[in-house]
Amino acid sequence: MFALTVKGMRRSRHRVVASMDEAEDLFVLPRPLRRTVRFLVSLGSGRINIPAHTGTVSALAFLAATGLYGMSLGGHAQTVAQATTTAAGFAIEDVKVSGNAQTSEIEILQLLGLDGTTSLVALDVDAARQKIASLPWVESVDVRKVYPKTIEVKLVEKTAYGIWQHGSELSLIEKNGTVIAPLRDNKFASLPLFVGRDAETAAASIEGEFGDWPDIRSHVKAFVRVAGRRWDLYLDNGIVIKLPEEGVPRALALLTKMNKEDNLLQRDIAAVDFRLEDRTAIQLTPDAAVRRQAAVDARNKALKKAGQDT
Repeated sequence: MFALTVKGMRRSRHRVVASMDEAEDLFVLPRPLRRTVRFLVSLGSGRINIPAHTGTVSALAFLAATGLYGMSLGGHAQTVAQATTTAAGFAIEDVKVSGNAQTSEIEILQLLGLDGTTSLVALDVDAARQKIASLPWVESVDVRKVYPKTIEVKLVEKTAYGIWQHGSELSLIEKNGTVIAPLRDNKFASLPLFVGRDAETAAASIEGEFGDWPDIRSHVKAFVRVAGRRWDLYLDNGIVIKLPEEGVPRALALLTKMNKEDNLLQRDIAAVDFRLEDRTAIQLTPDAAVRRQAAVDARNKALKKAGQDT
């Protein structure tokens, strides 16, 4: 009976419309809605069996989704995730730091904000990396989670090239002149000292200009930038070497020759001036100038007396 009814229905689907009036009275659902209507009709007629507790599960799922949405709007999702994953055994218990010579582990731990209950799952690695990268000595940093309870922090630190004195302040600088941090202790005392405006940016040129004169550089206590154009060298024995704006290798070669032949840098002099290409000026210390003047006066007196005797 049912089969005959279905068959009849199928045949009726291909029935030719008898008249225009009947065609206007016939209503056909759009194709996308037909499957939905068939499902609802089958559900209402009892042809589809709904599993037990479906309503309860659906209600719980709806309440859970609503709760998560509310926590997200209220900004509590991170807190809930933290508490849940910590209780599940993902609390951070170990932080392994490597590559740090000038950066203390205490600074890193403070930036990570660990309190003994921080969850490894909820930790924002990108935010932690950005915070650690802001430390003065950090060139680059990599932060990794090692489940279930460990964080690895690998640092690459900046290299101090020299000390820059600007006014009364002392700062450690990189080779390119970038300031790293203020000088706080004496462990960098062996680094060269650069003094004056623009001295930090011009410091990189020193290595190339003094590459062939290591003996002279080893005695330089400070490189003083003058008018942003040239250097004065302050040696460890107090002598000042005034270098020209151009032709620094020529001046250093001449200084080396004079020191080798006349032991110049061991004499009682205050400065050697190479600023003029065609001459070298040597300035005596005040005591040496007094002694020299006394010697000149004595010689002139002797010559005068000798002339009178003749």
